[in-house]
Amino acid sequence: MNKERLKLSSETINKADENYKKLIELFPNAITETIDENGNTIRAINKDILMQEINCKVIDGNKERYEFTWPGKKQAMLLANIPIDNVLRPCKEDSVNFDSTENLYIEGDNLKVLKVLQETYLGKIKMIYIDPPYNTGNDFVYKDRFKKSMKEFKEEDGNYDEDGNRLVENKKTNGHFHTDWLNMMYPRLKVARDLLTDDGVIFISIDDNEVDSLKKLCNEIFGEDNFITQLIWEKSFAPKNDAKYFSTNHEYILCYSKYKIKFNRNLLPREDKHNKGYSNLDNDSRGVWSSGTMLATTYNEKYVFSISRPNGTIVYPPEGRCWRYSSSKIEELKNDNRIWFGKDGTNVPRIKRFLSEVQDGIVPITILKNEIVGNTQNATNILKSIFENKQIFDFSKPVDLIKILLYLVTNIGNDDIVLDFFSGSATTAHAVIQLNAEDGGNRKFIMVQIPELCNEKTEAYKNGYKNICEIGKERIRRAGAKVLEDNKDKDGIENLDIGFRVLKLDSSNMKDVKISPNEIDNVTLDDLINNIKEDRTDLDLLFQVMLELDILLSSKIEEKQINNKKVFYVEENYLIACFEDDLDEEIVRKIAKEKPYYFVMKNNSIKDDVVATNFDQIFKDYSPETQRKEL
Repeated sequence: MNKERLKLSSETINKADENYKKLIELFPNAITETIDENGNTIRAINKDILMQEINCKVIDGNKERYEFTWPGKKQAMLLANIPIDNVLRPCKEDSVNFDSTENLYIEGDNLKVLKVLQETYLGKIKMIYIDPPYNTGNDFVYKDRFKKSMKEFKEEDGNYDEDGNRLVENKKTNGHFHTDWLNMMYPRLKVARDLLTDDGVIFISIDDNEVDSLKKLCNEIFGEDNFITQLIWEKSFAPKNDAKYFSTNHEYILCYSKYKIKFNRNLLPREDKHNKGYSNLDNDSRGVWSSGTMLATTYNEKYVFSISRPNGTIVYPPEGRCWRYSSSKIEELKNDNRIWFGKDGTNVPRIKRFLSEVQDGIVPITILKNEIVGNTQNATNILKSIFENKQIFDFSKPVDLIKILLYLVTNIGNDDIVLDFFSGSATTAHAVIQLNAEDGGNRKFIMVQIPELCNEKTEAYKNGYKNICEIGKERIRRAGAKVLEDNKDKDGIENLDIGFRVLKLDSSNMKDVKISPNEIDNVTLDDLINNIKEDRTDLDLLFQVMLELDILLSSKIEEKQINNKKVFYVEENYLIACFEDDLDEEIVRKIAKEKPYYFVMKNNSIKDDVVATNFDQIFKDYSPETQRKEL
């Protein structure tokens, strides 16, 4: 049969291999070989040649140079490139509107999740917002170790993911305070950058503890030239009288673009307060206007001259000042009735600016005032109102804060995808749903959160929430229902996507087929043929196939029956997949007549040799363009 075998080892791409290929194309003279400690020949790069290729002057490796480094940085860089062997398994029972929603909620270590997503979502995320641990000395940070012995796993304290990666409390007394935090952040930001669209941006909330380190880190990963701004959020409005030095009433939000040259931000909507200074004192047909000074801020003798008023008198600029326009330009403005001399024509001239000619919006400023975007108390109150006045989660962000960031960089007419891989209480998902309800947008969200355990003493645990993921999912369910209720009379509100597909990070769907000689006697023929783990469902396999074929995990999935066999249709018939056994010629023919772009089945699905012999001819007759693949 002319079928291509799908990789489906679930191992993500090796970024080091990809980068090495690019280097070969760009700088073949810098590629060499060396011998490792075991005497094996391995690939290498001549760094001196490479450095010389990208500089215009001779580089002396011993000279001092500006760089940002810390203990473990090389390992953190390596960690960003190392492939992993994980999959995302759907969980329909935790989901809302699983079959129709285009939103995702993913449970698992965010670095691994980002790596699993990196091929399919490469260049597809318009906006990333994250609120990572601030490294205050009490935060939990990821201690990334992909392999750990069971003895270590049992002995160490803290929260664990499926592979034994540990959330540890990063106290200042541990001697690696900044280092551990930087080693946690570097690989995640490195992988995340590749997910952004060319005009995409990332917003990162942070406070004084690590803002300097974070900016240096982002300058290295995103490029200093792609820095957009450092926003200041007024997180509280009242001073804290117990503060030792100053009452800290602000936090920061760093904003970087993938490519600044392609980045465009939206304007904030004009409100009535912005138009208060406009009127039409002379009944100008062009509508209301406001007036501004005609005096220049810098002195130029050429622009010192008299201007004739309508009443025949003349006026000069004040001593030491000059006009901002030339005499010819002023005459042009006068003839176009764009200079205002006051009701009686005797005032100092001022330039008229018409509201109809003003850009339709307000340029955002870098200070986000709490009365506009909310504060920490506001965020707490919103969350408590959702959870029936219970304090389920601490230190969430206000919905309006995330909403204004969404407004500035996403667009109503696009299906922009928004990613938050430190999801917490899922404020970002709430903000996406709320803003879509307000402006009719079609933004999609992807939330990623490790199932960090709730302390048994917390109100969350006492109310049945065992981990943060349970809180986040319930928050989205309740927020979505509330947004629908609050907007029930709005046209088209029934089309609002308030659902989400839950996916959970897990080990590979495939068995380890490496068998040592001394194990061969205990292996059955079925073990050799069936390479899929027994606890995996057809839906598990489908989602891995979708990632393998670069099909978005939010794609529409329809389950049908063909001759009592379960068949999945993804995006109508773009992908048709059937993982049943004993597929006969009639089923194969019916699928071929659907003319899918891809058809995927298990490697042992065909009923018998006769069907296998005729398989290619059936597709050649009905759908020769279909790419046939097997697990």
